[in-house]
Amino acid sequence: MNNSPNSRRAMTLIELVVMLVVLATLTLTILPAMTRMQDAAENEQSKGNLMQIGQGRDAYANDNKDLIFTYSWIPGEAYTLPDGRVKTGSSWQDAAAYQNQEILQRRTGRITGAYKINSITSRLPHRRFTHLVLLDYLADSNDAFNTSTLAIDPADQNQLNWHERPLSYGSGSGVPYADDLPFGYDSSASWTDYNIQSRWAFSSSYSIVPASWQSDGNNGESLYVPTSSTPHLYAASGSNIVLGGRRMSEVAFPAEKVHLHEEFDFEQKRYPWFAYDLSRPEKLMFDGSINSEESRRSNHSYFPGGGTIWEQTYIPLDAHAIPLGGLNDSTRLSLRYRWTRFGLQGADYD
Repeated sequence: MNNSPNSRRAMTLIELVVMLVVLATLTLTILPAMTRMQDAAENEQSKGNLMQIGQGRDAYANDNKDLIFTYSWIPGEAYTLPDGRVKTGSSWQDAAAYQNQEILQRRTGRITGAYKINSITSRLPHRRFTHLVLLDYLADSNDAFNTSTLAIDPADQNQLNWHERPLSYGSGSGVPYADDLPFGYDSSASWTDYNIQSRWAFSSSYSIVPASWQSDGNNGESLYVPTSSTPHLYAASGSNIVLGGRRMSEVAFPAEKVHLHEEFDFEQKRYPWFAYDLSRPEKLMFDGSINSEESRRSNHSYFPGGGTIWEQTYIPLDAHAIPLGGLNDSTRLSLRYRWTRFGLQGADYD
């Protein structure tokens, strides 16, 4: 037998190579399983968030004459902001914008100085900030409001990062449009406005359906409606728009009507937007249950107050998931439960 040192060294190298191969094989086997376990855990946490929001929604309704939570300030009425100024909205949108500003100023203490929370009267605050009304109702202290991640999907790492650094929204912060307008994304210049960027930390991963804060439009009322140029902004269909005042008792089919839903399905590759057929975003129904069915199982979206199916192209916001077909993908998508036919009187899953 050859017992030379060189022979023993060669055997050691072979054993090392074998060990590395085994470790690599185990890693390739274990990592996907760990990822699936993490996805499942985050999915359950997101369901838990939505269930808590549903419980908060019901408590809010019990304390507020059956109203669905949303902005409640009325145009023509005078309200005092934490900075001492008195504001009177000339429209429902203005009044809601001032209420949004009041909540954020009071809860964050950002009343004066470089980080002051300004108004956004030029924008409809309902699209991404209606949840602030509920958080304000539920919170007992400033800390509870500022640290709460109830309105954030645990898998939405971008939103969690913005939430943890509310004073970081300049260049290099990662906040949408902090570094100008990237090609292929929603190109509205308003996204670069300070008043928009400073609010990303208080945004939500969950979208709320417009029917919960405006009329169903079945009698020719003026409404906010979708616009073909972008899925992220709504357009006013007239000047006489009344917002708020919707009640839980107005929901015709609570178990079949979506109230809030994840904007993206973070448990699938490339995080498909909720309108894709294969997307399975968690959805809070008006009866408090959680719906996890594919979007393809839901009814088509309809233009509010009209009888035509509404479809449009998904154009991403900066820092958000891109279309499944890549940037500038022109695929037309039904917006499903966002624009339910007949609003609160309609059904999304039947």
